[in-house]
Amino acid sequence: MDNAILVGLSRQMVLRREMEIIANNIANMDTTGFKVESMMQKTEPGAPAVTQGGPKPVKFVAADGVARNFGQGGLTLTGAPLDMAIEGKGFFQVMDPNGPRFTRDGRFTMDTTGRLVTQAGLPVMGDGGGEIIIDPEKGEVTIGGDGTISQGAERVGKVGVYTFADAGVLEKAGDNLFRNGSNLAAEPAANASVRQGFLEGSNVKPVFEITRMIEVSRAYEQAGRMIDSGSDLSRRAVERLGKIQ
Repeated sequence: MDNAILVGLSRQMVLRREMEIIANNIANMDTTGFKVESMMQKTEPGAPAVTQGGPKPVKFVAADGVARNFGQGGLTLTGAPLDMAIEGKGFFQVMDPNGPRFTRDGRFTMDTTGRLVTQAGLPVMGDGGGEIIIDPEKGEVTIGGDGTISQGAERVGKVGVYTFADAGVLEKAGDNLFRNGSNLAAEPAANASVRQGFLEGSNVKPVFEITRMIEVSRAYEQAGRMIDSGSDLSRRAVERLGKIQ
């Protein structure tokens, strides 16, 4: 197979993956706390298909991971007393059977035992690492900017908000959750504020993502035309050689 065809195919494979990421961004434009993603690319040397008269090695296009933008999304007032949004850098910590997870999705509720939990029933962790228990009979719940939860004059807990020196250590864990994929410890977020009765929206910019989708689609078609052209040149070369013989 011709080198140009292999390079074109490598480009198309990366573009296909990039299109999947863009489509996922658009699909999550209304997901609470969702953070937009983008494909990172690199050139990767590889053995050429044709070893005579061509560059050694050939540089192919390869994926280089997914970058995630943790920038602030817009806040929407819901008025629900257990809805929370983080203003600034930081994550809520919740606990699932596989360990601690982190999220910006503050759609919290109370289970039958009074625990503060996510929509999936995972307990929300307090700043001391324990679960937060709310007694419905003690009255209205108020949440301060530092995450302190009170009922009347009684303090019942404090929602932990954590940050990382490098947010790139966070990996997607499904259900709008992230896991810490390194040994880097989470630290209390010093400059974050908790807003009661608000939810943070996605930071996806739909117009920008649709523009990117069009650009990727055109690049994919262009790579396809390059492959077709290379294949056609190879075919004609073989035909001419056959006639000479």
